[in-house]
Amino acid sequence: MNTEQEKTADLVESVQRPALLVLAGGILGMMVAMGIGRFAFTPILPLMQRDLGMSHGLAGWLASLNYVGYLSGALLCAIRPMVLRSSVVNVSALIASIGTTLLMGATHLPLAWGLLRLVAGFASAILFVVIAIEVTETMQRSSHSRWNSALYGGIGLGIALSGAVVPLLDRLGGWSVAWYGMGALAIGLAIIGVTVAGKRQSSLDVKAGAAHASGTLSGMVRLSFVYLLEGFGYIISATFLVTMIAHTPGLSRFAPWSWVAVGLAAAPSTIIWQQIANRIGVRPTLTMAYLLQACGILLSSIAATVFTAGLAAIIFGGTFLGIVALVMAEGGRRAGSEGRRAAAILTVCFGLGQVVGPPLAGLLADKQGFTLPLILAGSLVALGGILVATDSGFSKKQI
Repeated sequence: MNTEQEKTADLVESVQRPALLVLAGGILGMMVAMGIGRFAFTPILPLMQRDLGMSHGLAGWLASLNYVGYLSGALLCAIRPMVLRSSVVNVSALIASIGTTLLMGATHLPLAWGLLRLVAGFASAILFVVIAIEVTETMQRSSHSRWNSALYGGIGLGIALSGAVVPLLDRLGGWSVAWYGMGALAIGLAIIGVTVAGKRQSSLDVKAGAAHASGTLSGMVRLSFVYLLEGFGYIISATFLVTMIAHTPGLSRFAPWSWVAVGLAAAPSTIIWQQIANRIGVRPTLTMAYLLQACGILLSSIAATVFTAGLAAIIFGGTFLGIVALVMAEGGRRAGSEGRRAAAILTVCFGLGQVVGPPLAGLLADKQGFTLPLILAGSLVALGGILVATDSGFSKKQI
């Protein structure tokens, strides 16, 4: 009997170790694709405005193009999932994500920046989907699916890392060196991530045993709308938080560190919100996350001290990834066997909010500052929280 137990223990260990390595590699991949590929723009933006005189309006359009690219990539993954099996496509997406980061520092042309941000968004969407599916399936095979949400903490770690490194790169050569340095850092993280995770073992197919119970998309309308509101509201802060703080008298030195605070708060947030949902249920947890984020966004509109700006950054970082994880999981529960289609619908709605938010906020900020766009963003997120609280589609059972 002891021999059988030892064999079982050895087998479990042999499965657990690769799964944990794949998770670690996935976290590094999220740092590259999302934390740097998508969000390094936020701490570097104030440097570009300082050195090049870039307007808030142009910054908003560049951010919007990145989200158009991300939305396009997500739609491609949903419509033609076969592309996810192609190593050529996946490697090309990784190269494009890193390459566009490096090239951002090599040009002064707004048109070129727009094209680069568009491609960067497209590449990051493919990488996000591939990494998420690969890690989720690997963790499920090893009976460690409860740790799936830790993967998204890699986005927060990437955000924190970029916020800490960009000021150092700025001292070496300003905005262009910041882009070069973040690209070089992405190369290093990618090499480590691929080495740690090892060769892919999944075909990126959903196993029959892993399928959910049958379901429909009829309960997705309100959930999709509140996710669109979150996409609009959160992305205004995600794009302009550092710039806004940099333009606040007395807070310019704190500005890059506010992005570090966002990342450090975001890294463990998905696990924390998941644990809260396990105890009290998804609807009250998601309602609380929406309303708390709305308070953080509104606080950022009046922040005038390091304490209030830092608190607003922590609240924002501590909620946005948690909302993403909870909404996506709830969409999968409601849709059942249509889970992948539900994920595509939610991603489209979230993406639409992200496309509309930054250019509108940038134009308003150029005319009268950031107060109005932040109040608009906070109000829409608060509306989302109210709609969640009154949505009867949530299961009354704890998850």
